[in-house]
Amino acid sequence: MYQENMKERVLSGLFWKVMENGGTQGIQFLVSVLLARLLTPSESGEVMLIMIFITIGNVFVQSGFNTSLIQKQEVDERDYSSAFCVSFLIAFVLYIILFFSAPAIGDFYGQPVFVPVLRILSLTLFFGAVVSVQSASVSRNMEFRKLCMASLFAAAGSGIIGVLMALEGFGLWALAMQQFFYSFFLMVVLHFLKTWKPSLKFSIEKAGELFSYGWKILMSGLIDTVFTNVYGLVIGKIYNSAMMGQYSRGNQFPALIANNLGAAIQSVMLPAFSACQDDRERVKSMVRRSIVTSSYLVFPMMAGLIAVAEPMVKLLLTDQYLPCVPMLRLLCIAYATWPLHVANLQAINALGRSEIFLKLEIIKKAVSVVALIISIPFGIYTMVALRAVTDFICTFINAYPNKKLLHYSFLQQWRDVFPSLLLSAAMCGVVYSVQFLVNGTLLTLTLQIVTGVLFYAGFSWLFRIESFFYLCRTVKNMSRQDRR
Repeated sequence: MYQENMKERVLSGLFWKVMENGGTQGIQFLVSVLLARLLTPSESGEVMLIMIFITIGNVFVQSGFNTSLIQKQEVDERDYSSAFCVSFLIAFVLYIILFFSAPAIGDFYGQPVFVPVLRILSLTLFFGAVVSVQSASVSRNMEFRKLCMASLFAAAGSGIIGVLMALEGFGLWALAMQQFFYSFFLMVVLHFLKTWKPSLKFSIEKAGELFSYGWKILMSGLIDTVFTNVYGLVIGKIYNSAMMGQYSRGNQFPALIANNLGAAIQSVMLPAFSACQDDRERVKSMVRRSIVTSSYLVFPMMAGLIAVAEPMVKLLLTDQYLPCVPMLRLLCIAYATWPLHVANLQAINALGRSEIFLKLEIIKKAVSVVALIISIPFGIYTMVALRAVTDFICTFINAYPNKKLLHYSFLQQWRDVFPSLLLSAAMCGVVYSVQFLVNGTLLTLTLQIVTGVLFYAGFSWLFRIESFFYLCRTVKNMSRQDRR
């Protein structure tokens, strides 16, 4: 009975989390396409460069305590409030630092406009302090429907503001305000949906308990975020904001897919894994299902993006963004491995082994930093290509501890996902060849998408791919429950 109830909660949570991420990022994707057509690559690159500093700041504000609240078996109001107080204090300190360092950052990149934009966007750190605890409350109770509603409203509302400002000629401020109001609306809507209300019931003891686990997650998140964004920092400095804009757009498409499914798995599976942390065989079974199913979905999406990259960019972003196509294809290879990364790391977190999590991040980033340094003299495309190579190597590093913890080695994991990988590669070749048979960008893209879906689904059925039938059964069962 418990396992059936947990399965239903996980499936329901995944459904709403995918709906949230898919809907939110779908809206943001549409908005970003409209803004890309209204703004220049330089303007897009400037805001994306500024957002790197905000993203790194949010790691301090949101990481660690959020995960600690989810992983901890029992929490009360003092846990939530103590986490909020510490996060808000960190946000205040970081805001002061960014406010006074904004002129130096602007001078370093030769962009005076960075100063007012960075100072305004830094205010979102305070919103993040609230949202991090609200999200932890939602995750613990698996009330992902509330987060879905809040995220969709925030994405739509901020998107409308951004597009209207761009139409009025506000330039990079349009994109900046879209980012600002997304964080603001998300916080406000979650407040009215009665997830959790901020209070000042601070406890040093509770904060210490959360910090003892969370500081390792914080450091891991900081290392990961800094390194993920260091490409943008290097490109913005060595090249220019226009090339940063190209890289940002190339990263946008595969990141949309990987972040959607990856974030859904991360948000839902951590509390699910944590609830079963005393039953290692149960956790192993859930990890395997997570890896196999998510890889079955992500691999063909990334392979399809590789095949349709050029006509898609022409149609959606116009010819001025064609230089991003090679980067887009290389980044698809990098992001394809995310399901393995996320599932392995969430299992380690759920088992309470945050010290292993931190060690893994240090090892992976050491490997990646060496690759980045080696690639810089050879140009931006070599930099992105080596990122794809190191992301693949890191799947082995992330999986290594689970050979002992769960008796689930990286060889077993890759053997489990190999059928999906092989079928996706074959689909990519077929879809890519379609462009040589027809003319017209829209017609080519449409036929490529239809061909890819039919090929992948058809051969999944023909070769009896496990995940295909598992997903079919899951959808059928969920539809029956809805009819009841």
